[in-house]
Amino acid sequence: MVRIVLIDDDPISTFVTEKLISKNIKVPFEIFKYDNAINALREISNIDPNYLFLDLNMPEMTGWDFLEEYHPTHSHPEVYILSSSVDERDIDKASNYTIVKKYLSKPLVKKYIKTIFN
Repeated sequence: MVRIVLIDDDPISTFVTEKLISKNIKVPFEIFKYDNAINALREISNIDPNYLFLDLNMPEMTGWDFLEEYHPTHSHPEVYILSSSVDERDIDKASNYTIVKKYLSKPLVKKYIKTIFN
């Protein structure tokens, strides 16, 4: 069972991402959704995800804050940053985190999902 975590405070973005994944993944999967990084950080070790999609701009704890606090112990999920920011500084900063596989722009498109899950 593939475990996928979505962390995004925008319900529309979460809905779109979930639908794209559901239509384009060919193996059994389970999606865990969080509208804030604090709750996700608290529960993520129990989920042990294979994939994690992370928004950057969220209240209370940003995606950057999450990356600083998140240290997976058992597995090493593929982390994809999902952001509406196309600021080169954000893209460069994301590349400094070894856990981050790729920086993706919102809205997520089908070709990215197909690349990730195929």
